[in-house]
Amino acid sequence: MKVKRKIVRIEEEKCDGCGLCVPSCAEGAIRIVDGKAKLVAEKYCDGLGACLGECPQDAIRIVEIEAEAFDEEAVKGHLKSLITARPPADEALACGCPSALIQSFTPPVSRTDEKTPASQVPIASDLSHWPVQIRLVPPTAPFLKGADLLVAADCTPFAYPRFHQDFIRGKTVLVGCPKLDAVEPYIEKFAAIFASAAVRSVTAVVMEVPCCQGLPVIVKKGMDLAGKSIPLEIVILSTRGEVLKRHEYCMVS
Repeated sequence: MKVKRKIVRIEEEKCDGCGLCVPSCAEGAIRIVDGKAKLVAEKYCDGLGACLGECPQDAIRIVEIEAEAFDEEAVKGHLKSLITARPPADEALACGCPSALIQSFTPPVSRTDEKTPASQVPIASDLSHWPVQIRLVPPTAPFLKGADLLVAADCTPFAYPRFHQDFIRGKTVLVGCPKLDAVEPYIEKFAAIFASAAVRSVTAVVMEVPCCQGLPVIVKKGMDLAGKSIPLEIVILSTRGEVLKRHEYCMVS
């Protein structure tokens, strides 16, 4: 039934598909489709406009029009479906690789003596598993169980020279880009991980650029959907590889 009420309108010509509006919508009413933010269904939008302040292009506004009535029960079902939609354990990954190729391994230990010149000391990788891309890691991956999770924007290892030693060591790493990848599948993936993997902590490392700031929000949204309270640290790096800020949060369910 259509009623006259306030609802979100997204101006497609202004939208650049950054996805920052997606995690700000508690009802899951917005998703990125073909590079543009779209309203999933009118009944999911409460018209309160929590997404307005997240849009850097000013592409979202509230209008009062004849629209489908807001349906709180439908929203609950919609959010529940985002959490429970998980791939089977033997499902092929997005790259076409079977999940049997998921690997966990012990990082090698460098063994040198005092006579070895510093320039000749091998630098060992601290990576403990494969794959690392958010889109490719199934929520059932064994290396996620009880993990201290490192969620990194994919530009960060190139900017920060000691990324392995200072961030990856001792953590399970997931890498992605909230600007170039679809936001809603990220939220669904993290919700599924947090709901099933008993993650102990999360460190989110992002660049100072605006498009990176959506990644911690996506992680928080995943926690909210999963109903989990997990310690979260956010580290912001400059484009010159300096640590600009560290924020610690204790998420409350």
